[in-house]
Amino acid sequence: MASQFNPNAAADEEIPPPERPPSPPPHTTFATRDVYAPTFSAFRPRDIRFTSPQAMNHIAWSCDGKKLGAVGIDKIVRVWSPEKTMEPRSCTTYSGGHTDDVDYIAWNPTHPELFCTSSQKDKRVVFWDGRQSRYVQQIPLKAAPAQLNYSPDGKTILYTTVNRLMGVLTFGKEGEDAKEQWHQADMGGKIISASTATFNHVGDGIVLTHQSETYIRILDYPGLNVVQSTPAHVGGCVAAALDPRGKYLASGGRDSIVNLFDLSEWICVRTITACDNAINALSFSYDGEFIAIANAGNYIDICAVETGMPLHRVPALGASPTVSWHPSKYVIAYCGQTKVREGGPPPSAWISLFGPGM
Repeated sequence: MASQFNPNAAADEEIPPPERPPSPPPHTTFATRDVYAPTFSAFRPRDIRFTSPQAMNHIAWSCDGKKLGAVGIDKIVRVWSPEKTMEPRSCTTYSGGHTDDVDYIAWNPTHPELFCTSSQKDKRVVFWDGRQSRYVQQIPLKAAPAQLNYSPDGKTILYTTVNRLMGVLTFGKEGEDAKEQWHQADMGGKIISASTATFNHVGDGIVLTHQSETYIRILDYPGLNVVQSTPAHVGGCVAAALDPRGKYLASGGRDSIVNLFDLSEWICVRTITACDNAINALSFSYDGEFIAIANAGNYIDICAVETGMPLHRVPALGASPTVSWHPSKYVIAYCGQTKVREGGPPPSAWISLFGPGM
């Protein structure tokens, strides 16, 4: 597999600057709140390319931020230690768990070596321990899994399928003599539609979005009863993220808008309109001060959470389906595939890192 570094990451087409909204109230600014904001414009993306006709679909950090996992171009899971190197051949590979291309990776929030992956084509969720090359467990599903999300205690996983349905996996014993392992949870016969499903920080609530619904639903857990339904986007809600401080819920839609909801009052307190394209994914920085927005354009927008002001537009090699902040640094990771152009080079998959020290 050929690969190369592209330190300059020059965009193939001009990226328009984001429109700046009116100046925010003085009491919300970084200076007033004694918050240090990095000069994001001083950094350049670090791009790693892979010769592949398929895209790198998903990327995620381990809970301690020392490892970065990526999947998408084949049956192999790749894990790097970015503090040491991001050289493509230096990654640790995990194979044998999937019989077809891997689409998604999620790290256990309580252990930096445990993670799981899913494939839409082989309809499996596979669990791994980074300290061994062979997978720990496989779970076949009836429907193709699209996304995975751990509970805060790492013992429950919400998954959504390509048919927009939610399922639950739990870790534990199914019998007195059985060993602890992952298994399908009983949902009491309930059928729950969702494009994305995310646990709250306590693990007793679930945030659901659906790309064909204009509102966000909040369910209790494990009861799975709707406790809140909030209008969000006119064109369907496709992404959601929770502020690590527990203050805001961010939602993104096909209308290119990002809404910030106050979790104490369930009202939209801020709207970010910096993006020019449909939203793909959202991610808060570890301190909740910044939000990164992946969209259908070839850039990532970084905005201030408390003001909604756009801070920097990060150039990308193509549209990214995902973006993820490092759990303790002002660094984002994102991935995707270069655009196909007539008479140009064949498309390639890529991973990019952006921020101090990258």
